[in-house]
Amino acid sequence: MSTAPDLIVTGGVVPEIGPAAGLDATRTQGRPSTVAVRDGLITAVGSDELLDSAGPATRVIDAQGGAILPGLNDGHLHFAASATARHLLLPLGAAGTWDAVKAALNTARPGADGWIRAHGWDETVHGPVPANALLDAAPDHPAVAYDQTGHQLLVNAAGLRALGLTGVARSVDGGVTGALPDGGYSGHFADAAMALVNGGLPPLPTHALRQALLTHQAELHALGLTSYTEPGLGPGGDSLLGGTCGTPTLEALVDLAASGELSLRATVLLLFNGTGGANAADTRRGLEEGLHRLALERGVHPERLNIAGVKVFADGTPRSGTAWMSTAYESPCGHGCGHLAIAGTTNEERETQLGLIIDAVHAAGLQAGVHATGDAATLALVGAVERAQSRAPRDARHYVIHGAFPDHHALARLHAAGMGYSTNPAIRAGAGALMRSLLGQERFDAQQPLARSLSLGLRPNIASDAPVTTPDWRSSVTAAVTRNTSAGPGEGDPERLSLAQALFLMTEAPAWQDHAERRKGAVRPGLLADLTVLSEPLPRDVSRLAALPATHTVVGGRLVHQL
Repeated sequence: MSTAPDLIVTGGVVPEIGPAAGLDATRTQGRPSTVAVRDGLITAVGSDELLDSAGPATRVIDAQGGAILPGLNDGHLHFAASATARHLLLPLGAAGTWDAVKAALNTARPGADGWIRAHGWDETVHGPVPANALLDAAPDHPAVAYDQTGHQLLVNAAGLRALGLTGVARSVDGGVTGALPDGGYSGHFADAAMALVNGGLPPLPTHALRQALLTHQAELHALGLTSYTEPGLGPGGDSLLGGTCGTPTLEALVDLAASGELSLRATVLLLFNGTGGANAADTRRGLEEGLHRLALERGVHPERLNIAGVKVFADGTPRSGTAWMSTAYESPCGHGCGHLAIAGTTNEERETQLGLIIDAVHAAGLQAGVHATGDAATLALVGAVERAQSRAPRDARHYVIHGAFPDHHALARLHAAGMGYSTNPAIRAGAGALMRSLLGQERFDAQQPLARSLSLGLRPNIASDAPVTTPDWRSSVTAAVTRNTSAGPGEGDPERLSLAQALFLMTEAPAWQDHAERRKGAVRPGLLADLTVLSEPLPRDVSRLAALPATHTVVGGRLVHQL
C-alpha cells in the first residue's frame, strides 16, 4: 500500500507560536515551509524536500509564501446565535442612532409568525437605552430587538400586548425589568428578565436555522476557523435570542455532525438555566436526563462534536448593572455593585448554590464554563472550584468566562485550582469608552490580564464571543497585541501580548481548554491536520493582519475552504 501523503502544503512559512514573550512569529528565515498530511494527521513538517514523498494521488497546495498556521480555534463563539443574528434577524448595526433603529423597525417586514425580530443595538454606538425604549416603534406588528451582547432586549408595545406583559412590571431575580413612571413595562429586559419575552415567542423554523448554521459554518471556514466552543445549548437556551440556543438547536447540531455536514470541530457546553437563576436542582436534573450523552449515542466522534460540560451564568454584565463587583461601579441602575445571578435571596445563599452547581458538574466528570464578569463573581467561582477539587481532585479544567480579577493573588488561586480563563479582547476594544466610564480607569486598565496570566503559567485563551463581536479571529488577536480600545491607545500597557502569544491563545491554548492539546492546536507531526493558510507571512505591524485573508482552510486533512 502507498504511504504517500494525501496532502502537502508547501511554499509557506510555519511561524513560531507559543506563550513565551520572546518568540517572534514574524520570523521567516530558518522556519519550516512544508507540511505533509496522511489519514487526517500531520506526518511531517519540514522543507520543500517533503514534496519528494508525494504520490500520484497527493494533493499539493502552494501557500505562495503565506503563513501556515494551526487551525484557528475560537474558545467562546455562540455559533447558533451568531448564525441566527447574521441570517435570520434584521441587522441593526448600521443604524447609528435610536431614531435610526426605530426607522429600521418601522420599515421591516414581519416573519411568517407575524413578529419582527432584530439584533445589534449597542449602547456603545446608540447611547443609553431611552426611557420608553422602543415602545412606539413598528406599531402594527409585535417586535423584539436584541442587543449586541445578548444580555438585553427591547420589545415594542404591540409585542408586550402579544406576550400578555401588561399592568405593573414584574421584577425578576437575577434580571432587570424596565418600568415606566406609572409602573408599566418600558419594554427593556436584561439577563434573567429576558425569559419573560423569549419564553413566549414563536420558535424559529428548524429548516431555516439548519440552513443558517451551514451558511455560517462556511463563513467561519473562510476566516480560517477549524474549531470552536459553543458556550451554552440546552433547556436554558430557550430564554436566549428567542430560543435559538435551546435543546432543538443542540439536536440540529448533533444531526449535522452525524450526517457529516458539520466540518467544524465543536466543543459544546450544556445550558440548564438562562442568564439568571441558575440552581443546583436544575443542573442535577439536566445531568440525570443524560443530554450530555446525546452525541455519543448518535455515534458522533468526540473530535467532531464533544458535549464536554455545562455553562453557568454566575452574574451578568457591567452595562446592565448585573456584574458582581467587590466595590461599587456606575450602571443604569445607579451606583451599585450587583450580585450573583444564581438562585437565592442573599449573597451567602447564592454562593452556596453556585458551589452546589459546581459540585454537580464536577461529580458528573464534566467541565464547568462559568460566565463571571465581576471580580467578586470570579472569586466566588474560584472558591467553589477549590472546594470541589479538594473533595475529588481531577483534571477538570473548569474555567472562567470573561473574568475580572482583583489582584495577582486571585490569578495564582485560579492556576493552583487547575482552572482556565477565556476572555474577549475585541469586546474590550469596542466597548472601552463605555466600560471605563462604568468601572473607572484603574479597574478598566486591569481588565483581561492576559500577560500576567501567561507569566504565572496559566493557559488563557482569547475568543470572539460572536455575535457580540465579529467572529473574525484577526480582530481578537489584534486587540490583544495592541490593547487599543475606544477609550484610547494601548501603547505601554503591561498586558499587551506579542503576536506569537496571541496566536497561541487562539490555537493551542483553547485546545487545552478542550482537553485536546495532544490532538490539535499546533503544526506538529502526530496532531490532527487542522491548518489555516494566510495570503502572506505574518506582518510585523499587527494592524496589517486584517488585510491577510485565509487562502486555504484544512480540517483533518480535508480542504474546507479555498479562496
